[in-house]
Amino acid sequence: MFDDLGIVGLSWRSSAVEALEGFALPTDEADSKIADFAARNGLTEVAYLSTCNRVELIFARGPDSPRDLRPEAYALLTNDRPAPGVAERKLKAWQGEGACEHLFLVAAGLDSAAVGEAEIAGQVRRAHENALDAGSSGPRLELLFEEALKIAAEVRGETRLGQGRVSLAEIAADYLRERIARTGGKVALVGVSPMTERTARALAKAKIDFVVVNRSPEKARTLAETYAAEHLALDAFRADPPAVEAILSATGSAEPVLTEPVLERLATRVPSSQPLLLVDMAVPADIEPDACAKLGLTRLGMDQIVAVTEHNRAARLVEAAQARELVDAALARLHDRFAERIYGPLFGALQKRYRRTAAEGVKRLLKKELKGLGQTEREAIEVWSEVLARRFAHIPCLGLRGLLHGGPEGSLEAFLSGLDPEFADELREAVEQGFNDTQSKRA
Repeated sequence: MFDDLGIVGLSWRSSAVEALEGFALPTDEADSKIADFAARNGLTEVAYLSTCNRVELIFARGPDSPRDLRPEAYALLTNDRPAPGVAERKLKAWQGEGACEHLFLVAAGLDSAAVGEAEIAGQVRRAHENALDAGSSGPRLELLFEEALKIAAEVRGETRLGQGRVSLAEIAADYLRERIARTGGKVALVGVSPMTERTARALAKAKIDFVVVNRSPEKARTLAETYAAEHLALDAFRADPPAVEAILSATGSAEPVLTEPVLERLATRVPSSQPLLLVDMAVPADIEPDACAKLGLTRLGMDQIVAVTEHNRAARLVEAAQARELVDAALARLHDRFAERIYGPLFGALQKRYRRTAAEGVKRLLKKELKGLGQTEREAIEVWSEVLARRFAHIPCLGLRGLLHGGPEGSLEAFLSGLDPEFADELREAVEQGFNDTQSKRA
């Protein structure tokens, strides 16, 4: 049933987190690049998920799409054609129900570096919203993302997977709290993002002073005013930085926002005279690693943050077992929703064909063999044939539902290939109608 759904990408599992920056699309070019990628590869729908520890493309194939999209995805994400075998080694691919299962696990926080992390569901939601805004999402991905976000909410509400330090931002905030507990002073949060918003909440709760820095001063002001904090435009911060003990940065910039000259100015103004603490939660990096090493500054990147989460991972996997059961139930639910919303017209067309065939047969019978019957008897036979046709149609509909639920890939097309071409095309049109009707309702 999900044969045309797929995911291609890479995550912290297969590569160092900071190595992911070579695969992240520039924010201002993502929509156009993805649209071109979809057109070249015959994809009917596509969404792009980029977080601090994964970059993935979620898509629905068209009839002419390549079977293995990893070489094309590699070229899209790196802007470089891969040598033979490189894309297959670097990128993972999921197909059909495996793709659905993978997105469910991601949204639920079960495939995260920090098992049960809180931010990922919001990032999955934004990936779908961005695809909707770009016009690259349709009925297949809408159903998939709806169920992914639903299972994420169920896991958070029905298990204890989300208790304790499960957010990467919370783990980063621990470093900031520890530093300020020793030295006192202020923290700078660079960028307005889920990471900095969650960190701002943690710092405010600990009564630690902070300043919000952002390229857009309005966004900085909005977040800062929530916690009665200071705010600065990014250019002003870089030109004349305030005295801070630590910085957490999480922007969507394609280039570092804190370069060597800025870091030099910041380092000379640390009130405690200890090395400035820099927590870089961005991929690509916001804070130049080489400059930090040259200046003797402590920089914690995503790889170090992820390493901390491994210490509490085993305990969380106990709770993950219950969450996994919820994911399995969601996969069954997705089957039902696809059958109901997408393939409903197919079953309707099958029943309609049975009823039409029965009606044509009764019409010939009444015209030739039973032409002497009265009107009441004729109507009774017509009603009887209609009911019988519906009952007979119910049997292949049940069988077809079973194929769509549990049959191998290509089951629907195999079923259609056994019919006469006219009837097969009629049913194919019904399937297409199901997809189009779903998309019209969404619009």
